[in-house]
Amino acid sequence: MSRSIARRLLDRMFLAGEVVEVERVTSRMRRVRIGGEALAGLKWTPGQHVRLFVEGDGLLGGVLRTYSIWEHDPSWEAVDLIGYDHGGDSPGTSWIRNAKPGQEIAFTRPDGGFVVREEAPYHLFAGEETASVAFGAMLRSLPEGEPAFGAVEADGPDGHLDLPGELVRVCRKGASAVRSEVLVNAVRELDLPDEPGVAYLAGEARTIQAVRAHLVGERGWQRRDVRTKPFWTPGRKGMD
Repeated sequence: MSRSIARRLLDRMFLAGEVVEVERVTSRMRRVRIGGEALAGLKWTPGQHVRLFVEGDGLLGGVLRTYSIWEHDPSWEAVDLIGYDHGGDSPGTSWIRNAKPGQEIAFTRPDGGFVVREEAPYHLFAGEETASVAFGAMLRSLPEGEPAFGAVEADGPDGHLDLPGELVRVCRKGASAVRSEVLVNAVRELDLPDEPGVAYLAGEARTIQAVRAHLVGERGWQRRDVRTKPFWTPGRKGMD
């Protein structure tokens, strides 16, 4: 494929913008605001994500990474993403760590089905730092007074995003985020209504599996009422 053809395809498939603002929001998370005319009136459902080219030249060998949308207003010509610095030098981590105003960005339109189920009797959220971005958007979208419960884990107190509602905050204090017993126990200790609601579990894949096993095996929830979004796990590529 020639470069000119690839560029035309890229322009049709992706939106264009640039970084206009960067802010550190926790010890290891940065908010990146992307602006541009293409973002005016952008349709978005809280909980959805976009995929960005963080390396390379788009279709000609580019590297895509997924970031949850923290906030977007239809009147904006901007969208706020928040990314977590896992350490190391992976493409996604490097982009979040080094993003600067003026950088040009190509990205997809918002996508994904990890969104609030409107008919739920109540909502349960559980996940770690990478999940909290989507959770913030989803919690803000709930009608006033609609019941929501949950637990969010971070390594330490300075690692927590400021989320709406009254979700329990727990810290793993240097322990691994992989198959985190800290988060599983926090969910186990939640005082929930007798009937199941709808759960939204996101973040590290093995921890999500363990929390789902608790809800289904110990609390009697149906699997259809447990929505999952695995963002990462060691040794696996291609996850959101």
